[in-house]
Amino acid sequence: MRNKNLFVISMLVLPWLTIPFIEKKTIKRFLPGTIMTSIYLVIEGIHAEKKKWWRFNYKIKPNVIGELPLILGPFFVGSIWILKYTFGKFKLYFILNIIIDSFFTYLFIPLMEKTHYVTLVKLSKFKLSILFLIKSLYMYVVQYIYEKAFDMLSSSSKYIDEEEKVKS
Repeated sequence: MRNKNLFVISMLVLPWLTIPFIEKKTIKRFLPGTIMTSIYLVIEGIHAEKKKWWRFNYKIKPNVIGELPLILGPFFVGSIWILKYTFGKFKLYFILNIIIDSFFTYLFIPLMEKTHYVTLVKLSKFKLSILFLIKSLYMYVVQYIYEKAFDMLSSSSKYIDEEEKVKS
């Protein structure tokens, strides 16, 4: 149990040690897509538990989903890093996500199964890969929509500012 606690704590904390290497401006920029997808993952985790897609043998607390350390650690921080280097370059984003998701599915999941942290039950590794791909597309779309909306708001406020200058 002690090793599992150390594993889970490391999984949660280690990614956050890389945050100081990201500019605050970048973190603020990509927070909307990352937060929305994290919320989606929590909802998906509750649904997956009911459908028995996977089982987390490690419980933080009785009413807390077992994948929360994964969501708040590697996923959250990793998403900011991935968006930082690939947003606006969809092909690169897509390829990088396939590589990272495959690494997670085919190398990291077996490690987590060995430590009895998680077990895939009704979901095959291939279906999990497809699920990861859908989530990465969702995150890109959310971030894209946010940026388009933000651009529209900022350009309309510039237009209003310019009108006020002309009137003065």
